Amino acid sequence: MFFKRVGQSKAPQRSVFLALSVVVPSLFLAACMSSEKDIDLSTYVDQTEPADVLYNQGLANLNAGRLDEASKKFDAVDRQHPYSEWARKSMVMGAFADYRKGSYDDAIQSAKRYLALYPSTDDAAYAQYIIGLSYYRQIKDVTQDQKEARQTLQTMQDLVTRWPTSEYVDDAKEKIRFANDQLAGKEMQIGRYYLERREYIAAVKRFRTVVENYSNTRHVEEALARLTESYYALGLTSEAQTAAAVLGTNYPDSSWYKDSYKLLQSNGLAPRENAGSWISKAGKLITGA
Repeated sequence: MFFKRVGQSKAPQRSVFLALSVVVPSLFLAACMSSEKDIDLSTYVDQTEPADVLYNQGLANLNAGRLDEASKKFDAVDRQHPYSEWARKSMVMGAFADYRKGSYDDAIQSAKRYLALYPSTDDAAYAQYIIGLSYYRQIKDVTQDQKEARQTLQTMQDLVTRWPTSEYVDDAKEKIRFANDQLAGKEMQIGRYYLERREYIAAVKRFRTVVENYSNTRHVEEALARLTESYYALGLTSEAQTAAAVLGTNYPDSSWYKDSYKLLQSNGLAPRENAGSWISKAGKLITGA
């Protein structure tokens, strides 16, 4: 006879469940402890060195030409010892290291950050100088956009104005002259483009900009000759004569003056300055550079 054992069918399942509830957490904990033994806890420890040691290591790398290593050391000072004197020095030297590497955008960003935090320190002029140099190194040929020339001009002019006794002023002035020459050259390029297409009014506008705004550049001589040519083509002979006269006064031996004189003479005219003309007034600012 078959007898059904009531209540025994589920007991083994509860026993297994209880056993697993003890064994599985233990195994999980053991696995975690085992994996922890393989972790290098030193990776989670902030490895710091004295600020002056890091800074001097940065300088040593910089002097040795190891620019990437120098940048890392200066960054470490700023990161590990913020707001310290060494962090301040490292910030500007890091900008210089970026400049030396040719990472001009990084150099500009770092130097601008320095100026924002420390505008009145002894190294502020140097930070401004690094910004100007970084723009200067990116100036393109006059056939291309001259945004960097304008930025160089503005940055270096600010340096001369704010720190007139700085040791960087003389070189800043040289960079200003170069930037001005580039900007004048760009105006001349566009002016010649219009002149070749007989768009004389547009050409006059460009050449006038050179005479009025860049009178101490080498381009002003040609600009006056091109104004003579453009005004003559427009039938504005008085202005053409004045442009030629100002050109002759400032550059009497110039081949541009000889060409302008010959052009006027072909129609029985000669250089003659009209004192009321804008050209005459602008001519007084020409240095003959």
